[in-house]
Amino acid sequence: MLSDKNEQEQTLTNRQGHPVTDNQSIRSVGNRGPTVLENYDFLEKITHFDRERIPERVVHARGAGAHGYFEAYGTVGEEPIAKYTRAKLFQEKGKQTPVFVRFSSVIHGGHSPETLRDPRGFAVKFYTEDGNWDLVGNNLKVFFIRDPLKFPDLVHAFKPDPVTNRQDGERIFDFISNTPEAMHMITFLFSPWGIPANYRQMQGSGVNTYKWVNEEGEAVLIKYHWEPKQEIKNLTAKEAEEMQATNFNHATEDLYESIERGEFPEWELCVQIMSDDAHPELDFDPLDPTKLWPTEQFPFLPVGRMVLNKNPQNYFAEVEQAAFGTGVLVDGLDFSDDKLLQGRTFSYSDTQRYRVGANYLQLPINAPLKHVATNQRDGQMTMHVDLAEGQNPHVNYEPSSLGGLDEAPKEAKDHTPHVEGNVVREKIERENNFKQAGERYHILEDWEREDLIANLVEQLSGCQLSIQSRMIELFKQCDEDYGKRVEMGLQNHRMPGVKEAEGHAANPY
Repeated sequence: MLSDKNEQEQTLTNRQGHPVTDNQSIRSVGNRGPTVLENYDFLEKITHFDRERIPERVVHARGAGAHGYFEAYGTVGEEPIAKYTRAKLFQEKGKQTPVFVRFSSVIHGGHSPETLRDPRGFAVKFYTEDGNWDLVGNNLKVFFIRDPLKFPDLVHAFKPDPVTNRQDGERIFDFISNTPEAMHMITFLFSPWGIPANYRQMQGSGVNTYKWVNEEGEAVLIKYHWEPKQEIKNLTAKEAEEMQATNFNHATEDLYESIERGEFPEWELCVQIMSDDAHPELDFDPLDPTKLWPTEQFPFLPVGRMVLNKNPQNYFAEVEQAAFGTGVLVDGLDFSDDKLLQGRTFSYSDTQRYRVGANYLQLPINAPLKHVATNQRDGQMTMHVDLAEGQNPHVNYEPSSLGGLDEAPKEAKDHTPHVEGNVVREKIERENNFKQAGERYHILEDWEREDLIANLVEQLSGCQLSIQSRMIELFKQCDEDYGKRVEMGLQNHRMPGVKEAEGHAANPY
């Protein structure tokens, strides 16, 4: 076997055998992004990750869904919405757009209990007059990581051990203790907010930063938030255990039966708006998905409401085969330079082509409610040809003078952001990994803080002492009291069999 004398056996490589010198950051134009396409290590890593499970989703396997509608207010706050976006679904007060929503847990399999500690997916498909728009996010408003190169590592750490096939808290906290940007999400996740009582009474968020674009091609940065009209409700670990003892399908059951009774769940869609620049006055980067935008500076502005009023007729055809992607936008909506968003945009649709098939967009649940005319042909499970009325069926290319398809007329100015910088592998400058986690700790009510500490101590108690020490130091950097309470809890809870180099935490979920 050929080997470089400077390369150790444990050196990380890609599948081509190339040493990976930076497994933390993808290549981007400057450290804020956007990303560049020639990210070979990332593309190899994420495409393999997208194909790791057959046929169940790699993440978000357990889900429930419902149909409904979105009703626009025609305004954003008290201003006409056209000032910020030309997206047609928002323009007219009272305009209704059909939607399908899929709620899900993230890490666990398709038949796992819905009482487990886990973020919840909140994915909305809008069937607009300009085609589909997918708003894909979760209930906790932030995420564990900010660089898409780390997503397979994150999920691998949270998924079962590849040898024992058991989820292992030590593996999870081994990863988290070496990933300080995750502290904000961990503080959310191990508090009662990590176990929503059901799907109707939880928030949703787009998590990533997007853009809105108006008729003049001018853009602003946007964060999306779904606020339930039902009271927000979460479960403590004890309440979840009691629920699981009698019903591990409680969230699916609750959603289905409430709609059957005519008690239709409703959410208000709010946005936060920020000018499209780096905002050096902030102590965090507005593109960072591990951060919240402070509402006192960037208030929630209502733009519409969503009502779910119809259950699926067939779970598999509608809920299981529903396919979402962060890159599915309509005119007036756009991407920011958020590197995690750009990585998700490739990965989500790539996963659907693998999981459901090349023609997943021809399935009724995924198809837009408008005409589709493309030059894409064939592929597994083709159900029809995307021909326009009067199109020459012999022509599946463009341009053509033989009766093929024509480009659509441009109705508004393009958004043309300026990009300049060296192509680098770097973390963002304003990481500020601990401040918002500490603020979240203080925002929690007393009983929520007690539950948070108890949950963390329970799971960390079985980890190696080196992992416990790293986590305590990270908690102290978030807030001194936070770290000291975890430290004291571990001292009181320490198991006699835990050794400095051994120990496995119980299943944290």
